[in-house]
This record gives sequence, C-alpha cells and structure tokens, in this order.
Amino acid sequence: MRTGNTQSIKDVIEELINTYKLRGKINEVRLQHSWEELMGKAVNKRTKEIYLRDKKLFIRLTSAPLKEELFYSSDKIKNMLNELLKGEYIEEVKFL
Repeated sequence: MRTGNTQSIKDVIEELINTYKLRGKINEVRLQHSWEELMGKAVNKRTKEIYLRDKKLFIRLTSAPLKEELFYSSDKIKNMLNELLKGEYIEEVKFL
C-alpha cells in the first residue's frame, strides 16, 4: 500500500469538478431535480424551464400572476436555493 501522496476520493472528485469547471452544470441539475420539492407541485406545474448562467438563475414560467408573486419572493427563493447548494452560487433570480 502506498503512503505519502494520498487523497480522499471526495477531494479527488472536488478537484476534478473544479478543474473541468463542472460546478455550474452540477448545481443547475441539482436545482432542476429539487425544484418541485422546494416550491411545491403547483409552482412546478407552471415552470417550463430552469437554468443557471453567470450566477443568475433563470426561471421560465407559464403563468403571469405566479411570475409576479414569485418576483416579490425572489430574495427568499435565492437564499433557499443557495442553502440547498451549500454556497453563494446564485446572486440573482430572474423570472421569464
């Protein structure tokens, strides 16, 4: 067994994610999969698309009244999603 230059698997995976700049895509997929659980079925039904670009989360909705309602809660949504991602990956939430 080798000693000396050892790293945990977690550290190696984190290093690969950072080297290949995959963190943004991983976070985007995590948000897409957690959206219904976090926001509920009614919001999920009216959500057409979710994507993350340059620390901005874009959410395309099919309901104008829901878009307006969520707009007023955008800071709360941003904080909740950053908590899920365990970091400050989202600076702004945009509803389309």
